[in-house]
Amino acid sequence: MLSSSSSSESSSDEESTQPQSQPEPQSSSPQARHRKSRPLQRIPQRPPSPSPPPKKPPSPHPPPPKSQPTPTPPPTTKKPGKNALSIVLDVMRGVFGILLVTALASYFITGDSISFNYRPWWSRPARLRHWITGPILLTPTQLSLYNGTDPTLPIYLAINSTIYDVSASPHTYGPTGSYHFFAGRDATRAYVTGCFSTDLTPDIRGVEEMFMPLDDPDEEEQISSRERKLRREKERRVAREMVKKSVGGWEKFFRNGKGGVYFEVGRVVDADEGEWGEVRELCENAQKGRKKRGEVKKEEGRGGRPAGVGA
Repeated sequence: MLSSSSSSESSSDEESTQPQSQPEPQSSSPQARHRKSRPLQRIPQRPPSPSPPPKKPPSPHPPPPKSQPTPTPPPTTKKPGKNALSIVLDVMRGVFGILLVTALASYFITGDSISFNYRPWWSRPARLRHWITGPILLTPTQLSLYNGTDPTLPIYLAINSTIYDVSASPHTYGPTGSYHFFAGRDATRAYVTGCFSTDLTPDIRGVEEMFMPLDDPDEEEQISSRERKLRREKERRVAREMVKKSVGGWEKFFRNGKGGVYFEVGRVVDADEGEWGEVRELCENAQKGRKKRGEVKKEEGRGGRPAGVGA
């Protein structure tokens, strides 16, 4: 009894839960019938979008600055320039042009030289030969052979024991020259006094007398002998300096004179000063050039030479 009642109740419940089918309305159009006959299409569902990653907490340190990209310079077009060879050629052309203009100007001015009559020492064979061989040492006897009479030997002269080559002026110091008497010897005294006939010797003792004034008898009586002696010594010192200056001027002339054609070649050695004998007296020409002391004082008062210096 119980089982039958329970089954009946369950069947009644199922019937109540099932939906009651309602009668479909009938459509009269063929399109409706066609839609009804098509099966239902299932609409695909989109997958769920992924959740965004969790945000990182801000860093306590500031981020490093981003490196800026180095800007690339725009391409430049190189201008065509001169190479090293063309520059050298330009310089050589400029130098050659300057030398040509200078040579023409020199020839126009001098008439026979393209270098204004200047020749460096290394361009002269005689000086170059002496530079290679070095200085020479000659005795007075050996020096006398270089007087220009032998065409195979140069022409030498000496001043103050220094020998100079004057071969560049054979018309002056050669056998037919006006100053041939200076060749082949040391004639220092004649260069100072100007007495070429009597003073062709290296002995210059007493030459300072020509630069000392003549004594005035009236004035000598007014001063003591000691004052005269001191004054005489002072005048002699000044006169010797004048002689030294005169000899030095001639040495400078022959060392670099005539545009460098004269030059020093050596020294005179073994000169016997004992053969000179006593001190020579002044030659007539040098003696005439001396002035009296009164004349010297007058010149000194007019701003002329100092006292103690003669002609």
